[in-house]
Amino acid sequence: MIETKIIPIFPLDLVLFPRQSLPLRVFEPRYKQLVDDCMLGDGQFGVCLIDENNSVNGWNSPNLIGTIAKITECKDLKLDGLQLHIDTLGRNSFKIKKIIPPSIPQPENYDPLSVEGHQEVSDIHEKIGTANKMYIQAEVEMIPEIDESISLEQWEKLVQLWKQKIISQALPKIIEPHALDHVLEQYYLVTDTPTIDYVYSLAALGAKIPNELQPLLEVTNMNDLIQKVEELLTIK
Repeated sequence: MIETKIIPIFPLDLVLFPRQSLPLRVFEPRYKQLVDDCMLGDGQFGVCLIDENNSVNGWNSPNLIGTIAKITECKDLKLDGLQLHIDTLGRNSFKIKKIIPPSIPQPENYDPLSVEGHQEVSDIHEKIGTANKMYIQAEVEMIPEIDESISLEQWEKLVQLWKQKIISQALPKIIEPHALDHVLEQYYLVTDTPTIDYVYSLAALGAKIPNELQPLLEVTNMNDLIQKVEELLTIK
């Protein structure tokens, strides 16, 4: 029987891959509650790309495949509790089996960047009881990590595809291939011993929008991953 557990979910406009770092600035009341709960627990929550076609109680809905984020550091930026900065590290990916809606609906004309919006959400939360969770939760099952290796030949082919795509996108401006080697060095992607982490990072450099990266998170073996990255990096 596959083991499941319930975790907090943080929908974002990005894809987090396993072992990648993700810094976040947290200011909305619902996500400050999420961070507080995580710090009292195991420090873990789920990061999912926003599903633009659905909503949960009026809030952004998550895609069903995401990645566990482990909080490695949490700072109160101005020592007033209004803004938190957290550093996180991606762990296993997971699949959502059941979404648990937040206790409060999104208020009409809610502005997540305004003090008034934050106060409105906090007031609603106090009325229904502060023990209730303002953020989305989900019952999830863990997806086993891809433990297969990638050959140097496969890696060099992906790098070549990436260079061709960047050079093509820059036209009519001319970019020399050697200039892109400096970009790879900057992102620590020059290697003779590539791993899956290099593949994820190169794909992120070649993607225009986060939705292009979501299919990479959903594959379960190295051959499918390489195929998806090749498709992403191929000039269309």
